[in-house]
Amino acid sequence: MAPSFENLPEDDDYDEEELDFGDLQDQYEVRMEEGLDAFVVVDGLPKVREDAHQKLVKFLLRKLNTVGKTGEDLIFMPINEETGMTDGYAFVEYETPEQAVAATKALHGTSLDKRHAIAVNKLTDIERYGREGRIDDEYTAPEIEPFTERDHLRWWLGDPEARDQFVMYRNENVGVYWNEKEDPPAPVVDRQHWTESFVQWSPLGTYLTSMHAQGVQLWGGPSWSRQKRFAHPGANLVDFSPNEKYITTWSHRPLQVDEGHPILTAEEDGKNYIIWDIATQKPLRSFVTLDQAGPTQDADGNAIKKKLQWPAFKWSSDDKYVARMTQGQSISVYELPKMNLLDKTSIKIEGVMDFEWAPALPQRDSIKTYEQLFCYWTPELGSNPAKVGLMSIPSKEVVRTRNLFNVSDAKLHWQSQAAYVCVKVDRHSKSKKSNATNLEIFRVREKGVPVEVVDSLKDTVINFAWEPSGDRFVLITAGEIPAGAAVPPKTSVSFFCPEKAKGNAVGNFKHIRTIDKKNNNAIHWSPKGRFVVVATVLSQQSFDLDFYDFDFEGEKEDKDKDLTANLQLMATADHYGVTDIDWDPTGRYVATSASMWKHRMENGYHLYDFKGTLLREEPVEQFKQWAWRPRPPTLLTKEEQKKIRKNLREYSKIFDEQDLARKNTANKAIIEQRRRLLDEWHAWRARVEAELYEEREELGLPPLSKEEEIAEAEIDEENDQVVEEIVEEILEESEEVVS
Repeated sequence: MAPSFENLPEDDDYDEEELDFGDLQDQYEVRMEEGLDAFVVVDGLPKVREDAHQKLVKFLLRKLNTVGKTGEDLIFMPINEETGMTDGYAFVEYETPEQAVAATKALHGTSLDKRHAIAVNKLTDIERYGREGRIDDEYTAPEIEPFTERDHLRWWLGDPEARDQFVMYRNENVGVYWNEKEDPPAPVVDRQHWTESFVQWSPLGTYLTSMHAQGVQLWGGPSWSRQKRFAHPGANLVDFSPNEKYITTWSHRPLQVDEGHPILTAEEDGKNYIIWDIATQKPLRSFVTLDQAGPTQDADGNAIKKKLQWPAFKWSSDDKYVARMTQGQSISVYELPKMNLLDKTSIKIEGVMDFEWAPALPQRDSIKTYEQLFCYWTPELGSNPAKVGLMSIPSKEVVRTRNLFNVSDAKLHWQSQAAYVCVKVDRHSKSKKSNATNLEIFRVREKGVPVEVVDSLKDTVINFAWEPSGDRFVLITAGEIPAGAAVPPKTSVSFFCPEKAKGNAVGNFKHIRTIDKKNNNAIHWSPKGRFVVVATVLSQQSFDLDFYDFDFEGEKEDKDKDLTANLQLMATADHYGVTDIDWDPTGRYVATSASMWKHRMENGYHLYDFKGTLLREEPVEQFKQWAWRPRPPTLLTKEEQKKIRKNLREYSKIFDEQDLARKNTANKAIIEQRRRLLDEWHAWRARVEAELYEEREELGLPPLSKEEEIAEAEIDEENDQVVEEIVEEILEESEEVVS
């Protein structure tokens, strides 16, 4: 339809300001975000002269093409006319918006060289965040907040009595206490409703974690103030990296992130896991919960409840890597802090069932370069045997494999210094009617990583534990449970250690002793090694606690002369309903507890010393949780530690004197009261002597000599008279008629 010009105003009446062009502006307005979402801005580039401009573009192009496709003609790097050098940034166009998004995620923070790290942002983000008055046209210097001294987060390590702390959660109260050897624990802080589900220490004891509907909070310092918080609504579990740099939070409910959330973004929407940087309190990356492999129904068609594998993300010992397994398929290793996938691809391991990082930096023979190790295992697949492997990261080189046959299950156990990894292999007979266990021990530090097999075990191993920082271990075996049996079978506890060898070599592992007809199911080593508690927990029939010493100072039996251990049972005890056993970080005390979460009767805790002597027994109503506060690694060198051990007897004299003084001052309040009264009396006497001196001086008398003072005091004592007064009081009076 042709436009009509009949109603147009005459030239004299024409006023441009009165015309409304709003509809045309809306129709033809250029949308800044349309067509520009494939552009990114790269900042932080080196400033170079015009003759080096093209060389820098080509160098940058190699980085940019790793996540998408662009070209030299699609990179605009402005040159400043005044200086003749680039300004340190560039505009880049990718083929698709998805490639631009991938570039911001993968390349942001990437190092070009030792002095330059690039920042990559979407062009539309800069336009969106910079408009509507969000950025001032004129530069204003930022306000620098005045310095405020923060709490010392490791203040408790300076305790003059070298006491340890523990946290106790009972009823609705959470309290942190000093542990006293013989006296009741001394409270440090006690708060009501401090957490909504449980509390947890960080691995080095710096923070105490509390759980809330809004997220996770970390507390610390002498004032127990809030140090960090992580906004993960409905978080159920947390896991720290070994050096407390990062934390993983998980919720069984996928996140729902509203627009405008101050911390979370659309990237976290629908995710279950978030990995956070503790220092900045910002999320590094988020993930969904993976469906676990395996059947979902049993033979009768009933749904199989699959147990959550926690932690799902496992950390390397130095916090440089975190890995996640897709069961039966692959292991994904991420580099921190960028959280980018190592070599941009997962490690394909067909059938992988489990993996574990080495808990310390491995020290393999003849390997001088940096590496981390993890151990994994795969089941039998078709005609292929089961397999255990050791893989080196970041090279992804498989440094050792071991084929296994007739395997029904396997468990991986690293020694704390990464010197050994024990693979507990449950094997079935060819008829699959009986099971047995053997141990495949990889000697990681020896040339070629040899494997020693311990196969003298007739029954299935239900528990295994290495000695911390040592080379001895304890295991518990149990026979097969008869069908319909109401009582679990008896267990056996076996102790192993290496034979003596020349020099620093470690001999083959030999059996020390087996104790049969027990009910034990738990092994708890002292964190310093040597002492171990073998116990029965979560049982309705037995509550045994057996305290063993692997380096007993008595005489060895002849059969143990060539072994590196002298095993001795020090004490036995029992704790009705015991559910948890915890050693303090120094290895001096053991706390056993009965939590109402697992056992409803006689809740509370017992405290023992390392020899098994009961120090304190305290029933606590609605007792839920006990946890010792961990200590960070010592700062002393190995030479300094050896010197302390050498002179330990001298130090022990000081400790004995302190213990004796503490015993002699059993009632500190009374002793302090007596000391205060004595000080007051001394002050009164000094004041009276001064007054007496002034009086004699006013009367013109010479001051008394010491002999005269003593004589006057004796006269005063002779003139003192003691008067005794006897008072009779009738308490009851009655009359009785005697016939």
